[in-house]
Amino acid sequence: MNASIELVNLRKAYGKFLAVNDLSLTVPAGTVFGLLGPNGAGKTTTIRMMMDIIAPDSGEVRFSSRPRTRADLERVGYLPEERGLYRKMTVFDHLVFLGELHGVARRASAPEITDWLDRVGLADAGKKKIEELSKGMQQKVQLIGTLLHDPEIVILDEPFSGLDPINQGLFKDVLAEYRRRGKTILFSTHVMEQAEKLCDALALISGGKVILSGGMQEIKNRYGGLAYRLVASGDLDGLAEVEGIESSGLHDGYARMLLSENTDPAELLRRLVEAYDVQEFRSDAPTLEEIFIAAVGEATAGEATGFQP
Repeated sequence: MNASIELVNLRKAYGKFLAVNDLSLTVPAGTVFGLLGPNGAGKTTTIRMMMDIIAPDSGEVRFSSRPRTRADLERVGYLPEERGLYRKMTVFDHLVFLGELHGVARRASAPEITDWLDRVGLADAGKKKIEELSKGMQQKVQLIGTLLHDPEIVILDEPFSGLDPINQGLFKDVLAEYRRRGKTILFSTHVMEQAEKLCDALALISGGKVILSGGMQEIKNRYGGLAYRLVASGDLDGLAEVEGIESSGLHDGYARMLLSENTDPAELLRRLVEAYDVQEFRSDAPTLEEIFIAAVGEATAGEATGFQP
Protein backbone atom coordinates (compact mmCIF):
# COMPACT_ATOMS: atom_id res chain seq x y z
CA MET A 1 0.00 0.00 0.00
CA ASN A 2 1.31 3.46 -0.93
CA ALA A 3 2.27 5.89 1.80
CA SER A 4 0.20 9.03 2.10
CA ILE A 5 2.35 10.67 4.79
CA GLU A 6 5.82 9.75 6.00
CA LEU A 7 7.61 11.30 8.97
CA VAL A 8 11.34 10.62 8.98
CA ASN A 9 13.40 11.14 12.15
CA LEU A 10 11.51 14.25 13.29
CA ARG A 11 12.94 16.08 16.27
CA LYS A 12 11.67 19.18 18.05
CA ALA A 13 12.96 20.68 21.28
CA TYR A 14 11.80 23.69 23.24
CA GLY A 15 14.83 24.69 25.25
CA LYS A 16 15.82 21.65 27.28
CA PHE A 17 12.44 19.96 26.75
CA LEU A 18 12.48 17.41 23.94
CA ALA A 19 8.89 17.34 22.66
CA VAL A 20 9.49 14.99 19.70
CA ASN A 21 12.45 12.66 19.70
CA ASP A 22 13.62 11.05 16.43
CA LEU A 23 10.03 10.17 15.46
CA SER A 24 9.36 8.17 12.30
CA LEU A 25 6.08 6.72 11.06
CA THR A 26 4.21 5.94 7.86
CA VAL A 27 0.52 6.61 7.22
CA PRO A 28 -0.78 4.29 4.47
CA ALA A 29 -3.01 5.91 1.87
CA GLY A 30 -6.75 5.34 2.21
CA THR A 31 -6.66 4.35 5.89
CA VAL A 32 -7.84 5.72 9.21
CA PHE A 33 -4.62 6.20 11.17
CA GLY A 34 -4.51 6.94 14.90
CA LEU A 35 -1.76 8.97 16.53
CA LEU A 36 -2.23 7.85 20.10
CA GLY A 37 -0.75 8.66 23.46
CA PRO A 38 -1.35 10.48 26.73
CA ASN A 39 -1.56 14.25 26.97
CA GLY A 40 1.93 15.70 26.54
CA ALA A 41 3.22 12.76 24.50
CA GLY A 42 4.08 14.95 21.48
CA LYS A 43 1.03 14.34 19.28
CA THR A 44 0.09 17.98 18.67
CA THR A 45 3.71 19.02 18.05
CA THR A 46 4.02 16.20 15.52
CA ILE A 47 0.85 17.28 13.70
CA ARG A 48 1.97 20.91 13.61
CA MET A 49 5.21 19.84 11.98
CA MET A 50 3.20 17.84 9.42
CA MET A 51 1.20 20.96 8.64
CA ASP A 52 4.28 23.23 8.46
CA ILE A 53 2.98 25.35 11.33
CA ILE A 54 6.25 24.79 13.16
CA ALA A 55 9.53 23.59 11.68
CA PRO A 56 11.31 20.51 12.99
CA ASP A 57 14.82 20.93 14.33
CA SER A 58 15.73 17.99 12.11
CA GLY A 59 14.02 15.32 10.06
CA GLU A 60 11.64 15.43 7.11
CA VAL A 61 7.92 15.34 6.31
CA ARG A 62 6.98 13.57 3.07
CA PHE A 63 3.68 13.43 1.22
CA SER A 64 3.24 10.73 -1.43
CA SER A 65 6.87 9.60 -0.94
CA ARG A 66 8.43 13.01 -1.66
CA PRO A 67 9.26 16.09 0.41
CA ARG A 68 6.12 17.97 1.40
CA THR A 69 5.22 21.09 -0.58
CA ARG A 70 2.70 23.88 -0.06
CA ALA A 71 0.61 22.31 -2.82
CA ASP A 72 0.40 19.12 -0.76
CA LEU A 73 -1.07 21.05 2.16
CA GLU A 74 -3.81 22.42 -0.10
CA ARG A 75 -5.08 18.83 -0.37
CA VAL A 76 -5.36 18.58 3.44
CA GLY A 77 -8.30 19.33 5.70
CA TYR A 78 -6.93 20.24 9.14
CA LEU A 79 -8.85 20.54 12.39
CA PRO A 80 -6.52 21.87 15.11
CA GLU A 81 -6.83 21.05 18.79
CA GLU A 82 -7.32 24.73 19.64
CA ARG A 83 -10.58 25.59 17.92
CA GLY A 84 -10.52 29.09 16.41
CA LEU A 85 -13.59 30.80 14.92
CA TYR A 86 -14.43 34.48 14.47
CA ARG A 87 -17.16 34.92 17.02
CA LYS A 88 -18.88 37.93 15.40
CA MET A 89 -19.28 36.30 11.96
CA THR A 90 -22.40 34.39 10.99
CA VAL A 91 -22.08 30.66 10.55
CA PHE A 92 -22.76 30.79 6.80
CA ASP A 93 -20.35 33.66 6.11
CA HIS A 94 -17.68 32.02 8.22
CA LEU A 95 -17.94 28.79 6.24
CA VAL A 96 -17.80 30.73 2.97
CA PHE A 97 -14.64 32.40 4.29
CA LEU A 98 -13.08 29.06 5.22
CA GLY A 99 -13.93 27.71 1.77
CA GLU A 100 -12.29 30.69 0.11
CA LEU A 101 -9.11 30.06 2.10
CA HIS A 102 -8.94 26.72 0.28
CA GLY A 103 -9.73 28.18 -3.12
CA VAL A 104 -13.47 27.39 -3.16
CA ALA A 105 -15.51 30.36 -4.42
CA ARG A 106 -18.75 31.36 -2.72
CA ARG A 107 -20.83 30.30 -5.74
CA ALA A 108 -19.45 26.76 -5.42
CA SER A 109 -19.41 26.53 -1.63
CA ALA A 110 -22.88 27.97 -0.87
CA PRO A 111 -24.95 24.89 -1.84
CA GLU A 112 -22.41 22.60 -0.16
CA ILE A 113 -22.62 24.63 3.04
CA THR A 114 -26.41 24.42 3.02
CA ASP A 115 -26.25 20.64 2.60
CA TRP A 116 -23.66 20.27 5.35
CA LEU A 117 -25.59 22.44 7.83
CA ASP A 118 -28.68 20.33 7.23
CA ARG A 119 -26.70 17.12 7.67
CA VAL A 120 -25.21 18.09 11.04
CA GLY A 121 -28.45 19.52 12.45
CA LEU A 122 -27.61 23.21 11.99
CA ALA A 123 -30.02 23.99 9.16
CA ASP A 124 -31.50 26.92 11.11
CA ALA A 125 -28.16 28.28 12.35
CA GLY A 126 -26.74 29.74 9.15
CA LYS A 127 -27.62 33.34 10.03
CA LYS A 128 -26.60 33.05 13.68
CA LYS A 129 -23.31 34.47 14.90
CA ILE A 130 -20.69 31.99 16.04
CA GLU A 131 -20.85 33.37 19.58
CA GLU A 132 -24.52 32.37 19.78
CA LEU A 133 -23.70 28.68 19.31
CA SER A 134 -22.90 26.10 21.94
CA LYS A 135 -19.41 24.59 22.00
CA GLY A 136 -20.67 21.42 20.32
CA MET A 137 -22.33 23.43 17.55
CA GLN A 138 -19.12 25.38 17.00
CA GLN A 139 -17.20 22.12 16.65
CA LYS A 140 -19.66 21.03 13.96
CA VAL A 141 -19.02 24.30 12.12
CA GLN A 142 -15.28 23.68 12.28
CA LEU A 143 -15.71 20.14 11.00
CA ILE A 144 -17.65 21.48 8.00
CA GLY A 145 -14.92 24.05 7.38
CA THR A 146 -12.30 21.30 7.53
CA LEU A 147 -14.06 19.20 4.87
CA LEU A 148 -15.67 21.83 2.66
CA HIS A 149 -12.96 21.69 -0.01
CA ASP A 150 -13.21 17.87 -0.17
CA PRO A 151 -9.61 17.19 0.90
CA GLU A 152 -7.71 14.03 0.01
CA ILE A 153 -6.14 13.92 3.49
CA VAL A 154 -7.95 14.80 6.71
CA ILE A 155 -5.90 15.55 9.84
CA LEU A 156 -7.80 16.01 13.10
CA ASP A 157 -6.18 16.87 16.43
CA GLU A 158 -8.29 15.50 19.31
CA PRO A 159 -11.51 15.77 17.26
CA PHE A 160 -13.77 14.17 19.89
CA SER A 161 -12.67 16.37 22.79
CA GLY A 162 -15.67 17.94 24.50
CA LEU A 163 -18.26 16.31 22.23
CA ASP A 164 -21.31 14.59 23.68
CA PRO A 165 -21.96 10.97 22.59
CA ILE A 166 -24.44 12.00 19.86
CA ASN A 167 -22.00 14.40 18.23
CA GLN A 168 -19.16 11.93 18.63
CA GLY A 169 -21.29 9.51 16.63
CA LEU A 170 -21.84 12.16 13.96
CA PHE A 171 -18.11 12.81 13.63
CA LYS A 172 -17.42 9.07 13.42
CA ASP A 173 -20.05 8.62 10.70
CA VAL A 174 -18.46 11.41 8.65
CA LEU A 175 -15.00 9.87 9.01
CA ALA A 176 -16.36 6.45 8.02
CA GLU A 177 -17.84 7.97 4.86
CA TYR A 178 -14.54 9.62 3.94
CA ARG A 179 -12.72 6.35 4.47
CA ARG A 180 -15.15 4.57 2.13
CA ARG A 181 -14.31 7.19 -0.47
CA GLY A 182 -10.62 6.30 -0.23
CA LYS A 183 -9.51 9.36 1.72
CA THR A 184 -6.65 9.22 4.21
CA ILE A 185 -7.64 10.20 7.75
CA LEU A 186 -5.20 10.83 10.58
CA PHE A 187 -6.44 11.80 14.01
CA SER A 188 -4.83 12.12 17.40
CA THR A 189 -6.45 11.09 20.63
CA HIS A 190 -5.57 10.08 24.16
CA VAL A 191 -8.72 7.94 24.41
CA MET A 192 -7.70 4.46 23.33
CA GLU A 193 -11.26 3.14 23.13
CA GLN A 194 -12.11 5.56 20.32
CA ALA A 195 -9.07 4.55 18.30
CA GLU A 196 -9.75 0.85 18.80
CA LYS A 197 -13.14 1.23 17.10
CA LEU A 198 -12.04 3.49 14.24
CA CYS A 199 -8.44 2.86 13.22
CA ASP A 200 -6.98 0.61 10.55
CA ALA A 201 -3.45 1.40 11.70
CA LEU A 202 -1.84 3.44 14.46
CA ALA A 203 1.26 4.71 16.18
CA LEU A 204 1.55 4.78 19.96
CA ILE A 205 3.64 7.70 21.22
CA SER A 206 5.15 8.20 24.64
CA GLY A 207 7.75 10.80 25.60
CA GLY A 208 7.96 12.09 22.04
CA LYS A 209 8.85 8.66 20.62
CA VAL A 210 6.94 6.07 18.64
CA ILE A 211 6.98 2.98 20.84
CA LEU A 212 4.68 0.85 18.71
CA SER A 213 3.20 1.19 15.22
CA GLY A 214 1.49 -0.91 12.58
CA GLY A 215 -1.87 -2.25 11.50
CA MET A 216 -4.48 -2.64 14.23
CA GLN A 217 -4.89 -6.38 13.74
CA GLU A 218 -1.13 -6.89 13.46
CA ILE A 219 -0.62 -5.14 16.78
CA LYS A 220 -3.49 -7.04 18.39
CA ASN A 221 -1.99 -10.33 17.24
CA ARG A 222 1.44 -9.32 18.51
CA TYR A 223 0.03 -8.75 21.99
CA GLY A 224 -2.28 -11.73 22.23
CA GLY A 225 -4.85 -11.09 19.52
CA LEU A 226 -5.02 -14.81 18.80
CA ALA A 227 -6.06 -15.56 22.39
CA TYR A 228 -9.56 -16.93 23.04
CA ARG A 229 -11.52 -17.78 26.17
CA LEU A 230 -13.51 -21.02 26.42
CA VAL A 231 -16.03 -21.97 29.08
CA ALA A 232 -17.14 -25.56 28.55
CA SER A 233 -17.96 -28.81 30.32
CA GLY A 234 -15.72 -31.77 29.68
CA ASP A 235 -12.06 -32.71 29.96
CA LEU A 236 -10.25 -29.54 28.86
CA ASP A 237 -6.76 -30.91 29.52
CA GLY A 238 -6.50 -32.10 25.93
CA LEU A 239 -7.35 -28.77 24.26
CA ALA A 240 -3.80 -28.29 22.99
CA GLU A 241 -4.27 -31.42 20.88
CA VAL A 242 -7.23 -29.89 19.02
CA GLU A 243 -6.35 -28.81 15.49
CA GLY A 244 -5.94 -25.02 15.31
CA ILE A 245 -4.96 -24.49 18.96
CA GLU A 246 -1.30 -23.63 19.50
CA SER A 247 -1.43 -23.87 23.30
CA SER A 248 -3.91 -23.66 26.16
CA GLY A 249 -4.01 -23.09 29.88
CA LEU A 250 -6.68 -23.76 32.49
CA HIS A 251 -7.82 -20.97 34.78
CA ASP A 252 -10.56 -20.62 37.37
CA GLY A 253 -13.67 -21.58 35.45
CA TYR A 254 -12.33 -21.21 31.90
CA ALA A 255 -9.57 -22.19 29.48
CA ARG A 256 -7.45 -19.60 27.65
CA MET A 257 -6.28 -20.77 24.25
CA LEU A 258 -3.74 -19.36 21.81
CA LEU A 259 -4.88 -20.12 18.28
CA SER A 260 -2.54 -20.99 15.45
CA GLU A 261 -2.00 -18.06 13.09
CA ASN A 262 -4.22 -19.29 10.24
CA THR A 263 -7.00 -20.75 12.36
CA ASP A 264 -10.57 -19.78 11.51
CA PRO A 265 -12.26 -19.18 14.90
CA ALA A 266 -15.69 -20.16 13.50
CA GLU A 267 -14.35 -23.49 12.23
CA LEU A 268 -12.56 -24.10 15.53
CA LEU A 269 -15.79 -23.43 17.44
CA ARG A 270 -17.55 -26.03 15.28
CA ARG A 271 -14.95 -28.63 16.29
CA LEU A 272 -15.14 -27.64 19.95
CA VAL A 273 -18.93 -27.95 19.99
CA GLU A 274 -18.58 -31.50 18.71
CA ALA A 275 -16.23 -32.38 21.58
CA TYR A 276 -17.46 -30.25 24.49
CA ASP A 277 -20.57 -28.68 25.97
CA VAL A 278 -19.59 -25.08 25.11
CA GLN A 279 -21.12 -22.24 27.15
CA GLU A 280 -18.80 -19.43 26.04
CA PHE A 281 -16.25 -18.90 23.30
CA ARG A 282 -14.90 -15.41 22.66
CA SER A 283 -11.81 -13.40 21.88
CA ASP A 284 -9.66 -12.71 24.91
CA ALA A 285 -7.40 -10.19 23.18
CA PRO A 286 -6.06 -7.29 25.25
CA THR A 287 -7.56 -3.84 24.83
CA LEU A 288 -5.57 -1.12 23.12
CA GLU A 289 -5.08 0.55 26.49
CA GLU A 290 -3.59 -2.66 27.89
CA ILE A 291 -1.34 -2.95 24.84
CA PHE A 292 -0.17 0.64 25.30
CA ILE A 293 0.70 0.02 28.95
CA ALA A 294 2.62 -3.11 27.99
CA ALA A 295 4.44 -1.32 25.16
CA VAL A 296 5.45 1.56 27.44
CA GLY A 297 6.78 -0.97 29.93
CA GLU A 298 8.80 -2.71 27.23
CA ALA A 299 10.22 0.60 25.97
CA THR A 300 11.16 1.67 29.49
CA ALA A 301 12.84 -1.66 30.17
CA GLY A 302 14.73 -1.37 26.87
CA GLU A 303 16.07 2.06 27.81
CA ALA A 304 17.10 0.84 31.23
CA THR A 305 19.11 -2.04 29.78
CA GLY A 306 20.37 -0.20 26.73
CA PHE A 307 18.46 -2.60 24.48
CA GLN A 308 17.16 -1.09 21.23
CA PRO A 309 14.33 -3.12 19.63
